[in-house]
Amino acid sequence: MAFQRFGPRHPLRELRDEMDRLVSGFVGALPEGPWSPARGQPGVNLWELPECFKVELELPGVRNDQIELSVVGNELAVSFERSDDAPDGATYHRRERPVGAFTRVLRLPAEVNADAVEAQLRDGVLTVTLPKAETAKPKKIKVAGGGR
Repeated sequence: MAFQRFGPRHPLRELRDEMDRLVSGFVGALPEGPWSPARGQPGVNLWELPECFKVELELPGVRNDQIELSVVGNELAVSFERSDDAPDGATYHRRERPVGAFTRVLRLPAEVNADAVEAQLRDGVLTVTLPKAETAKPKKIKVAGGGR
């Protein structure tokens, strides 16, 4: 039984796929657009709160001892390794989760306090809390009155 996609593909996605196919032979693969993660890279959510940034990465099958995080300025680098747990001699009929070593670098909207970064891996989702550096936090400025 074959599965079919319902409805037409989005025209911009079709155009991107065609451009990838045409150009990749000359200059290599094109980077993915902002609407989709790079092939083999985990899906990422990044949002900002008044005091910090939060990042979530989907890392199914990855243990916390396989993850390395580093922060420099306003960049978060996440390196991890997903091992191949298939038994020897196994034949894959479908393989959509890549294995091997990966690094994902995210540029944050402002600098963070690298000494206070916290990370937790739970149910295959890595959540990183990055407190903003004092220089990146909004400051209230008192306006002096000159009297009218």
